Amino acid sequence: MKKRILILFISFCPLMLMAANPGFGTRKYEVTGMVEYSYNTTWGHHANFDVQALMPINPHFEMEANLQLSTANVHTGMVKLRPKFELPVGEMFLESDLMYAAHARTHIGDITAAVGLGYRMDYVSVTIGSFFRVMDDWTRSWYSNETYMVEPFNLLYRVEVFCRPQDNNWNLSFLFSNIDDYHMERMWQPLFSVRAWYDVTEHWRLNMGVQCKPTGMFHLDASFYGATARAGFTYKF
Repeated sequence: MKKRILILFISFCPLMLMAANPGFGTRKYEVTGMVEYSYNTTWGHHANFDVQALMPINPHFEMEANLQLSTANVHTGMVKLRPKFELPVGEMFLESDLMYAAHARTHIGDITAAVGLGYRMDYVSVTIGSFFRVMDDWTRSWYSNETYMVEPFNLLYRVEVFCRPQDNNWNLSFLFSNIDDYHMERMWQPLFSVRAWYDVTEHWRLNMGVQCKPTGMFHLDASFYGATARAGFTYKF
């Protein structure tokens, strides 16, 4: 699995050096701060504090770093690498993610590596791929017969539809996915999100969003699992 991820990443690296129209507006360095109220049946009511940094190295490659601290004592960090290139219509990109979640309450560490191939146009963005997860107990002795848990394959999918072109100064989107900036759920556990933003000035953007995760197989059960509401600002350099 690791070898396949490495081969995919290396095969797309030359695309970063190709001359192409940046498209979708001129991306800038951005820092985002968000505050979240969240509830789920596992942790109950809790608050999350998010910091995100977007670093567009050149028109064909960008990096992103995300950090979330939670009063539920589940803290997450993620790094994303995103080579991208223009097509006659739209833009294609390869997204590689590495995430670590520290479950301090239960003394469990969760390392996840993902790779996805994406395509976006003005009003829609689609990504599909897979991710690999390793979970380990912090209290496990290296000299015992206990071992860590491995999930060798999970399907990754993300579909987002926008009401306005993506480079517009305000927008509203509807998202169906099993991943976000701080979670990677199993393929049968989708997340439903609504996001909105508004550029208050050239440098400041207001962000808002809500997310819901139902429960039951394929989430067709009417039972409720959890929801999150978030708000914050982005500063664009």
